[in-house]
Amino acid sequence: MNLLERQRTLLTDHIDLLRDSVRRVKRLYPFHIDAWVVLPDHLHCVMTLPPDTDDYPVRWRLIKLLFSKGLPRTERLSATRRKRSERGIWQRRYWEHTITTELDYAKHIDYIHVNPLKHGYVKQVKDWPYSTFHRYVRDGLLAADWCGDMGDLPTVPD
Repeated sequence: MNLLERQRTLLTDHIDLLRDSVRRVKRLYPFHIDAWVVLPDHLHCVMTLPPDTDDYPVRWRLIKLLFSKGLPRTERLSATRRKRSERGIWQRRYWEHTITTELDYAKHIDYIHVNPLKHGYVKQVKDWPYSTFHRYVRDGLLAADWCGDMGDLPTVPD
């Protein structure tokens, strides 16, 4: 998910609002966050839905809606967004991918965790606070010094 204006830092500036929006949606439409990273202007997530649904778009729509409603109306609006009574917070579209194999899953998890390093926000993955990387370390799934330098960066699978 990307902010409409990529130079803004709304997601990390309002991390508590984002977390609360996610918690509220999870109560209504359950899902498990397998991996997550929030950067100032975009986020990545691998989620697992309950077996009886594949309706992830409703979850994202509600998360985006609740987050947007919690922000003051300071963004610039295009004529189209004004006409549709839309906020100018999020890009309309997002990239989705259904995980098909264990390798696919592992590569996406790695990509998510390394994203703050890739974008130059930190020198080590462990230094970025808004990531499930810390849960993976706490659970013994990754070492705290995992992916220690830029030469080890995982890439998103094709």
